Amino acid sequence: MTDRKVILTGDRPTGKLHIGHYVGSLRNRVQLQNSGNYDTYIMIADMQALTDNARDPEKIRHSLIQVALDYLAVGIDPKKSTILVQSQIPALNELTMHYLNLVSVSRLGRNPTVKNEIQQKKFGQSVPAGFFIYPVSQAADITAFKADTIPVGEDQEPMLEQTREIVRSVNGIYGKDILVEPEGYFPPKGMGRIPGLDGNAKMSKSLNNAIYLSDDEDKIRQKVMSMYTDPNHIHIEDPGKVEGNTVFTYLDIFAEDKDKVSDLKAQYRHGGLGDVKIKKYLNEVLQAHLKPIRELREEYAKDEAAVYEILKQGSAKANLVANKTLQEVRDAIGINYFN
Repeated sequence: MTDRKVILTGDRPTGKLHIGHYVGSLRNRVQLQNSGNYDTYIMIADMQALTDNARDPEKIRHSLIQVALDYLAVGIDPKKSTILVQSQIPALNELTMHYLNLVSVSRLGRNPTVKNEIQQKKFGQSVPAGFFIYPVSQAADITAFKADTIPVGEDQEPMLEQTREIVRSVNGIYGKDILVEPEGYFPPKGMGRIPGLDGNAKMSKSLNNAIYLSDDEDKIRQKVMSMYTDPNHIHIEDPGKVEGNTVFTYLDIFAEDKDKVSDLKAQYRHGGLGDVKIKKYLNEVLQAHLKPIRELREEYAKDEAAVYEILKQGSAKANLVANKTLQEVRDAIGINYFN
């Protein structure tokens, strides 16, 4: 027996990762990985990405290596974490099928996360069936590795609850405690999401309001200087608003000198501090933070074959674990006819 918990987390490969991913999950994953308390599985969820990108598979194929490079650059260590590719784990597909038999269409339709995403993507009645059932696919991902700790944002709690329901159904119907119920590992209040450059509540690729981990110095500088601040702070001498000011939000997250940030806030509120000055300071802070990540990423990018080998080895290791779980499920259902 071991006291180590099991983590499963990951990302859809639909493009390079940005500092929103870094603040919301990547930074936390590295800390958990390095704590030594967890067996960590980090999945590049290409099958899930294909549920709404099936007509553009090259986008997913290209993005896979980009996400892998971002992982390695921020400190995900393949010696400490198993980095795997979802499509390379066949057991996940069969587990998904078994779980679908225990979930009703109406229950899937009530999942608030799915409902919101269908609305955001404007699918209407044309929602792909694969996208509609992806909470069940996620349940297969989680349970295949018997993960009990899932680092997610609070908006993903409905997905975890659906997984727990599936676990209870499998364990209850087939009479064995095969699967493990997962719990969410949530970021501290207010630290799970960073606003976009335009002040939008969410930083995202689709809104084109992100700073990417791979951005060079000039791109970062240009993006910072274009950031949303206080629209009513027209002249330097005008009192400015700090709350909701994206520049100060970023400084709160990334700046190590909290006293300096506090002083800048006081000056800004009083009047006499211009947006250009605080943006220049934020640029310095971000450049210092992102430069080592970018440089390490560039080193890994020089040998993509080695990165693919990391993914291949991680997927092979994950296959052994997932196949064991699948065999336990098959045995419990009784479809092990030829054993």
